[in-house]
Parts: sequence; structure tokens; C-alpha cells
Amino acid sequence: MSNYIYGKNSVYEALKSGRVLELYVLNNYKELKSLNGKGVKITCLKRPELDKLANTVSHQGIVAKIKDYPLYEVSDLLKKENGLIVILDGIEDPHNLGAIMRTVDCVGADGIIYRKHHNVSLTPTVAKVSTGAIEHVKVAEVSNLVNTLNYLKKQGYWIVGTDIQADRYYNEMNYDMNIALVMGAEGKGMARLTKEACDFLVKMPLLGHVDSLNVSNAAAIMLYKILENRQSIHKCG
Repeated sequence: MSNYIYGKNSVYEALKSGRVLELYVLNNYKELKSLNGKGVKITCLKRPELDKLANTVSHQGIVAKIKDYPLYEVSDLLKKENGLIVILDGIEDPHNLGAIMRTVDCVGADGIIYRKHHNVSLTPTVAKVSTGAIEHVKVAEVSNLVNTLNYLKKQGYWIVGTDIQADRYYNEMNYDMNIALVMGAEGKGMARLTKEACDFLVKMPLLGHVDSLNVSNAAAIMLYKILENRQSIHKCG
């Protein structure tokens, strides 16, 4: 990936994580004084220069050269109880990955797994949309998603996939177990072999005229339903 990220939230989270190597800001950047104490070299640029460096005009006046984001092993994401991992099967839009990453961080899930091929990776756009969550969410890339799902099963995880043809609704399940939640590609859903590897398939009601939800919206609904279900069970217990 490019070693540059942009946007205030993304850059400030990277600064807190110690990932920033160098900062580039507009000459009149309002918070330049506060940045001077970060111990990172700061270069002031004119807007056309910053636009070119960020490859966008939506940089909010700040760009950072950073160290590469670390990738984790699947085993680094595992938990013995109440594990929650998001599996992405062919997500190609960086905006969707960034939004999903933001929700994963918000609900305290343990990380994201996606295929090395036919899936967007950790790009500057993903970093920007995640509003800094990219600094906190563990990500693992795998070559074979089905093999990974089978490995997770052996580690005590149940595989829950979302599919419009499922027999049960998403709010009809008990999620108080280790879960790997599979979200399929935009417009295509899960690959056939991925779907066959799932232990459970659930769907969300679609009462309007369109036949699908945006994958990042669907992921947010599912993750918060899992969180709500677990909190309700533990509260009652």
C-alpha cells in the first residue's frame, strides 16, 4: 500500500500509535502549534502540493507518511470465550472496509480476516473512512477462506453467514458463543464454498423495493445485534 494517509482523525490516531514518520500540512493549518510537540518532522505545503501528495482534495489539510500497518496471524485474533471475528468474502470497496473497521472497533470485536486476493487491502482511503479505527483493529490476510473457517471451527468458533435466502432472521439466534461472522461481497454475497462452510445462515428483513443492504450497513446491524444479545443474556444471568 502507499505509505501516506490523510485526514485529521486518521493522522491523529496514527500519531498516538507512533506510526507517523513525517507530517505534511497546509501553511495555515489551524493546529500546527499542537503538532510541533509530537516529535515528528513537519513540512508545510501549498494546497496543490498537498492535493498531489494525498492524491485527493479531501485530506483536511493534513497528510502523514507512516510505517506500514501490521498484519496478524489468525491465531492472534482468537479468544476462549465470547470471541467475535468478522470475515470478509470479497469486499472490494475501500469505503466499505473502512466503515466495517470502524464498527468492529466500536463493538469491541477481535479483528477482521479477509482473502489476500479479490479483496481490498489497507489503503489510505480505508484509513480515512475508518476515522482512526485502523490503528486498533487487528487484520489478518489469508490465502484460503474456507480452510480458515474450518480452522476457526476447530478452535471453538461457530460460523455465521448472512444470506438473503436463509431460513431464519438475524434476531432469532442466540449469539452467546464464539462467532466468526461472514459478510459477502457487494452485490454478490458469499462465494458458494464459503456459504457451505457456514454453521448458520441468517437474513435481515427487506421490506422496501431494493433487494439488499450495503455490506457495511449490514455488518453494523449484525455486530450490534450480537452485542445486544450477549449483553442481554449476561445481564439476566
